[in-house]
Amino acid sequence: MAEKQPKASPEAEPEPSQSPGAPGESGQGPAAGEGVSQSSPPPAGDELTRLRAELAEAKDLALRGWAELENYRKRAVRQLEEERRYAALPLVRDLLPVLDNVKRAVEAAEKTHDTASLLEGIHMVVQQLEGVLARHHCTPIAALHKPFDPNFHNAILHQPSADYPPNTVLQEIHQGFHLYDRVVRPSQVIVSSPVEQAEAGGDRD
Repeated sequence: MAEKQPKASPEAEPEPSQSPGAPGESGQGPAAGEGVSQSSPPPAGDELTRLRAELAEAKDLALRGWAELENYRKRAVRQLEEERRYAALPLVRDLLPVLDNVKRAVEAAEKTHDTASLLEGIHMVVQQLEGVLARHHCTPIAALHKPFDPNFHNAILHQPSADYPPNTVLQEIHQGFHLYDRVVRPSQVIVSSPVEQAEAGGDRD
């Protein structure tokens, strides 16, 4: 019969050894919580390419903005020129009916030789013309029997007057007008001056 082999003692079993890369040992392997790998910066050539692309895009946007601004400026200049050129168009349209009435009055007077009808027609035209000017904010300047104001009146003559104080408008030669608050034409007027007092008394003995 074969002999029985003796059983090995439990103390004889070898203990498991730690691997050289096991965590926890100083100086071996990555520390706990650290990533295994880190992202590396892009190459210098790629960064330069990106910067050049951004610069080209910024230049393109700047050129587009400048072109749009230049187009807007040109449109504004053209619009301003057109407004200046045709600024009097509403006034001209309102004046044309006045011209028509003047022509009708003249034609009627030539046919009938009626001066009274002609005079009446002229009065109507004057009223119509004044209405047109008023609609366009062109109104007459008050002058007659008003204190003389060099901002609105142009004195062409001084005349002594005992009925009005000095520097009073006695007569209006040409009516003045202003547009809104700006003088279009000052009124040409005759202004009063003090009456010189005659020397009292005669020859004394």
